[in-house]
Amino acid sequence: MNNPVLRLENIQKSFGALVASDNISLDLRAGEIHALIGPNGAGKSTLIQQIAGSLAPDHGRISLLGQDISKAGLSQRARLGLARTFQISELALEDSVLQNVLLGVIGASGRVFRFFRNALKDQDNITQANTALSRVGLLEVAQKPVSTLSHGQRRQLEIAIALTLKPKVLLLDEPMAGLGGSGSKALMPLLETLKSEAPILLVEHDMDAVFALADRISVLVYGKLIATGSVAEIRANREVRTAYLGDEA
Repeated sequence: MNNPVLRLENIQKSFGALVASDNISLDLRAGEIHALIGPNGAGKSTLIQQIAGSLAPDHGRISLLGQDISKAGLSQRARLGLARTFQISELALEDSVLQNVLLGVIGASGRVFRFFRNALKDQDNITQANTALSRVGLLEVAQKPVSTLSHGQRRQLEIAIALTLKPKVLLLDEPMAGLGGSGSKALMPLLETLKSEAPILLVEHDMDAVFALADRISVLVYGKLIATGSVAEIRANREVRTAYLGDEA
């Protein structure tokens, strides 16, 4: 088996007496979508924060392409190719779609611009931003304010910004949240396409989307990983059904 692109080993995180991550080990392999599911309060977002670098684990090791990034900061991990979208959108709503993506391009480039307005007009930056927008189907709305976009389009925009990092791994925190059934179905083909470029660790409550997209699923309950397996294995797992899936399986 090929070495995983992302590996977590014995991740531990506590807040006082609350154990949010209880000795968690999992990996993400090339070309796959690995879904992380569990009830509210299971510790999913806390784990994503530790992977992204915005929260430090108390114990354990995180590796990206074999490199230990456990002590790397959030921006360093992003430069290494760890790209994240957020459960709650963090977009500049009054700026244009293109300007939002340009901010990602500029941050990822590492190039020094004497004036920020020049960076926004740099043709190389604009080309990269338009390429990312084209990938997610938003090129036609590039000049519109983000505030005019639908909820689903804003999710697509977040992914476009993540793509400007030329990611090795995509961390997607509830990309289907608030989209409804039709919105989720519209986003799913994009995620299916992207996984061959950058494997995806997907945190999601929409179980129809998870079962349709995931190559593997890990189930987190009260900070503890109780199962990892294929869709069929997770559906059939009695402990998972009792703790989370119930009739959804």
